[in-house]
Amino acid sequence: MEISGIISAIIIGIIIGVLGRLVVPGRQHIGIVLTIVVGIVAALLGAAIASGLGVADTKGIDWIEWLIQIGLAAVGIAALDRTRVRR
Repeated sequence: MEISGIISAIIIGIIIGVLGRLVVPGRQHIGIVLTIVVGIVAALLGAAIASGLGVADTKGIDWIEWLIQIGLAAVGIAALDRTRVRR
């Protein structure tokens, strides 16, 4: 992954974090900054997974990569929300 890919993954990660939060049902007990961090991590991991699967570079919009990233963000947000509730 090149530096431009990392920068775009960070920018897209902000959007992915918000979309991941919308996918998780109910109210989440984590802040927006933590949501953005989860989105950035999910975007980077999702891009790596999509690249490994060979679906990262397609013609047009990479829908499969976006779905992987949003799914990872939703899982990350749900996991963090559960740890926050138990405290």
